[in-house]
Amino acid sequence: MTSTAQAPQQGARTAQPEHLGHVIFIAAAAAMGGFLFGYDSSVINGAVEAIRDRYDIGSAALAQVIAIALIGCAIGAATAGRIADRIGRIRVMQIAAVLFVVSAVGSALPFSLWDFALWRVVGGFAIGMASVIGPAYIAEVAPPAYRGRLGSFQQAAIVVGIAISQLVNWGLLNAAGGDQRGHLMGLEAWQVMLGVMVVPAVLYGMLSFAIPESPRFLLSVGKRERAKEILAEVEGKDVDLDARVAEIEHAMTSEHKSTFKDLLGGGFFFKPIVWVGIGLSVFQQFVGINVAFYYSSTLWQSVGVDPTDSFFYSFTTSIINIVGTVIAMIFVDRVGRKPLALIGSVGMAVGLALEAWAFSYHLVDGKLPGTQGWVALIAAHVFVLFFALSWGVVVWVMLGEMFPNKIRAAALGVAAAAQWIANWAITASFPSLADWNLSGTYVIYTVFAALSIPFVLKFVKETKGKALEEMG
Repeated sequence: MTSTAQAPQQGARTAQPEHLGHVIFIAAAAAMGGFLFGYDSSVINGAVEAIRDRYDIGSAALAQVIAIALIGCAIGAATAGRIADRIGRIRVMQIAAVLFVVSAVGSALPFSLWDFALWRVVGGFAIGMASVIGPAYIAEVAPPAYRGRLGSFQQAAIVVGIAISQLVNWGLLNAAGGDQRGHLMGLEAWQVMLGVMVVPAVLYGMLSFAIPESPRFLLSVGKRERAKEILAEVEGKDVDLDARVAEIEHAMTSEHKSTFKDLLGGGFFFKPIVWVGIGLSVFQQFVGINVAFYYSSTLWQSVGVDPTDSFFYSFTTSIINIVGTVIAMIFVDRVGRKPLALIGSVGMAVGLALEAWAFSYHLVDGKLPGTQGWVALIAAHVFVLFFALSWGVVVWVMLGEMFPNKIRAAALGVAAAAQWIANWAITASFPSLADWNLSGTYVIYTVFAALSIPFVLKFVKETKGKALEEMG
């Protein structure tokens, strides 16, 4: 499933003011999938220690339960495009919404650890579908003049979803007297945290009934008149609809369907450019960013921070994540992808090194010494800020731009798969590594942040201002 070909910027293509509000609503509704992506990915942060305590499991088993959702993510992302090409983009959104609801209810009311893990996989499948269908749908529906800005709704929705999940967790923990296993509404607090996701999931499902199907999909199944109606809705009635339909149909018929075989070549199995894409994906995850979103409350509690405060710090970190993302969206086209990535790498390396230094000190009365505690807290926020204003956005922008047309779809799929695998490796290994040596774990993340600097300098080419057709 791919978005429509880039169209020339013509005045007639710009949505009229009376249409723009409707287009923004459509993009925002589709981006609710991104909100749920962020929410479901990080809401588990509030339940980690309660799950460990309730089921009396060690760090290795706990890590697998937390990380197992990523298996569902990978499967959902790999299959969403093909499903959408068969039954439509809107139907895929509705399926994802149902899966989010089922996962939220199942995770909140598990019979045992194994079925809790199963509901996590179901939620992961929904995340994977939402991660693909949202950007693709927005790209296909948005008028060309607004496509970039509307496309950024997805990333913005993800970071807002992360922040809201942490705010909800913090509020519920306070309501339960600061105890993750404290009783709330007849359940334990952590169960309510996971169950609350039903609300945005139902809203996502309802919004999917209020937005139109993609004109591109409608044309692929022969519904030309309906496609014209929707194009008129989003691009204005002054647009030559017959010419617009003809352009989309031409783009669809002339597209090269890239396959895995197209990526092969060179001395190391894949073409060099594919390895660069895989490298970007792996470095993005191996700096340990998802530790901040999956385990931050556990991390702070392990160095003596009060549970309620640890949940609050998880929320403030997610606010910093939003700020950094906004900075990236402002500067990615002004400064360029490569300089932004390098700035981020340096900032992340400094923040992670300071965390490693702070965590190397012995606890006093179960807490880090005062200076080290503050350094760890500030450094964690610095790390997330520099990640968000650089690698968090730049990698996805570059993966969408850096590959030649004939291999773009397949190469992007391989790079995204590498990202899910790297995410799983970090998520599954952190609890055991932290038990071994928390400071040493952050030294490892610091090394990867530092290594990303020569990687970007040597292998990554700037894509700012270049047409997709120029990528070779």
